[in-house]
Amino acid sequence: MLFAKARFRYDGLWVDDGPNMTVKVKNIFHDLPELSDQEELSILFQKPCATIERIVSQSHSSPPGFWYDQDEDEWAIVLRGDATLEFERGDFVRMKEGDYVTIPRHVKHRVHQTGPETIWLAVRIR
Repeated sequence: MLFAKARFRYDGLWVDDGPNMTVKVKNIFHDLPELSDQEELSILFQKPCATIERIVSQSHSSPPGFWYDQDEDEWAIVLRGDATLEFERGDFVRMKEGDYVTIPRHVKHRVHQTGPETIWLAVRIR
């Protein structure tokens, strides 16, 4: 294991992550959950200013009438598979591997449909 002092810049400020942060290498495609009809979320990184999640979906759709209405800005990328997002104003956004979107806070949206094995990376900024 490698120990390092990490320092990063957020919103114009320097933030220390402590003098002995443990650095580990992991792979986003390893330890995938067994796929079901639900989405599976795994928090990969979390700090007061941001959360990074891996989302694994299998032919998933949000329940009828359900809309995400989040207090955070969200940036999401499709790493594997494909998906279609629906926005409350009636827009549909089709995404394939490598496509990403930025969704401002309180813009209501839902997952219209994902492919059979879709892996997302979502970053939520507070």
